[in-house]
Amino acid sequence: MTGSLQKKYNKYYIVVSFTDENGKKKQKWYSTGLDVKGNKRRAQQLLHDKLTELNGKQQTAKAGKKKQKVVEKPVREIVKPVVEELIPGPDTLFCDYIYYWLNLIEARKRVDPITIQGYTLIAEKYIIPYFYDLHIKLVDVNKKVLQRFFDDKANAERLDGKGKYSASSIKRMKNVVNQTLKEAVKEDLIPANPCTDVEIPKPEPPTANYYNAEQLRALFSAIEGDIMEPLIRITALYGLRRSEVLGIKWDSIDFKGKRLSILHTVAKVSTVVEKDKTKNRSSRRSFPLSDEACTIFQELKTKEKENSKLFGKEYIENDYVFKWPNGKPFSPDFVSDHFRMLLRVNGLPHIRFHELRHSCASLLLNNGSTLKDVQEYLGHSNIKTTADIYGHLDMSRKGELSNLIIEKIF
Repeated sequence: MTGSLQKKYNKYYIVVSFTDENGKKKQKWYSTGLDVKGNKRRAQQLLHDKLTELNGKQQTAKAGKKKQKVVEKPVREIVKPVVEELIPGPDTLFCDYIYYWLNLIEARKRVDPITIQGYTLIAEKYIIPYFYDLHIKLVDVNKKVLQRFFDDKANAERLDGKGKYSASSIKRMKNVVNQTLKEAVKEDLIPANPCTDVEIPKPEPPTANYYNAEQLRALFSAIEGDIMEPLIRITALYGLRRSEVLGIKWDSIDFKGKRLSILHTVAKVSTVVEKDKTKNRSSRRSFPLSDEACTIFQELKTKEKENSKLFGKEYIENDYVFKWPNGKPFSPDFVSDHFRMLLRVNGLPHIRFHELRHSCASLLLNNGSTLKDVQEYLGHSNIKTTADIYGHLDMSRKGELSNLIIEKIF
């Protein structure tokens, strides 16, 4: 059961959507009697009260059925505050303040849209429902409350039923909570950030699955002629992120100077976001355009011209390189899903699309490149990231150095 406010004849009405016993979706309207002008907050409170009332009746009715052996938990309905009108104070509900903080960072353009999408997804899926149930105020959020929250998450089963939350997932939850409370301190709503000393499980060192050279050759052979073959080859050759390979436009390719530059990205958390910038400054990098890559891009350019003529007015004009015949760019979801399908139908070992990037790194390291070389090639902002993921693959280079020392000393 969900609810919303609607305006009709300059009055606020509560509209409740629900599914009846036959599985049909229905709506019911309730008059608030309130004028639209100057009564938004009061109407929001009436909406909250009506949902609470109806959900209580629904649960009572279910519990009264003799044949029902299991009493379902009450349906949680979260009424999102009107954050544009919210004037936060110490007594503001913590869940409402999280919405306020999300709106604030979006309005101030502190972070890019993809990051905000990630924060919002984490907040609405894991954090806000928990604190909404507690009905806890901002001023009452302390270390004990937060520690219980993170401990509960560490011991809870994931919503998708695939085991427990990873330490990395809990770390991302803590990041959202910490930044929210940090803002509350800046606004003098609370004296200190209680999230600072909260303890969470330490994430395990990241593991990188990858294909070796033989497996990559088998992959390229298996996907020959597939619509995603050019994209997969370029991704593996340059170790690109999904957002980077999808962001390649024709202005990224200098055929005359034989150079490929990473200038644009296309990414998605909840919605697709196109950006004329990269993940970080280190990600904005260039590569020599190999003969293999040059041939791939030239063939794609030829196909694009042919398809543009074939589809005529129906062709979707844009500067992206990797696209459908009608000009529509590939979506991030399609790339991941189609790659997974290609591996399955061809009986190839399962890796994620991102792990083509790992495959590129492993080939470089196993053939004498240093971690510094790989850091610059992959566009990592910090060599620690490279070392954390690929340090164990650097053994061949270390072996060469050890042999050199042995030759000199022994």
